[in-house]
Amino acid sequence: MYTVLVAIDRDVENARAAAEAVASYPCAAEEVAATLLNVQKEFDTPMNIDSTDFYDEDEFPASVSVAEERLAEAGVTTTRRREHGDPAELIVAVADEIDADAVVIANEKRSPAGKALFGSVTQSVLLDADRPVTVVSQS
Repeated sequence: MYTVLVAIDRDVENARAAAEAVASYPCAAEEVAATLLNVQKEFDTPMNIDSTDFYDEDEFPASVSVAEERLAEAGVTTTRRREHGDPAELIVAVADEIDADAVVIANEKRSPAGKALFGSVTQSVLLDADRPVTVVSQS
């Protein structure tokens, strides 16, 4: 079985693009299992509001359902997983934990200046992952 970690953010079109990439793998229905990972980014504010106050491990965004439905149509077995923390670190850590054969991630649409100022989850995953990473864009 070929195991793929699919990083799913809140963007429905990103989820659809990532799922389509996995669904297009040869023999996807027979040979591919996908873990759909959604990470709620950790944050806090000067008013002492912490992101853990809003985190619910069972509350998946609609984008996860969109990816799950597309993969089900393609016959790909899926598992949902939700985490809280740094998205790039958790994507790499979960890929290691489940011994994924590959990672699929949808590219965030940011300007070059935005990437320089705020970093990029995709860039970090590409640099830190020790397995193939497929980066997809919305069509």
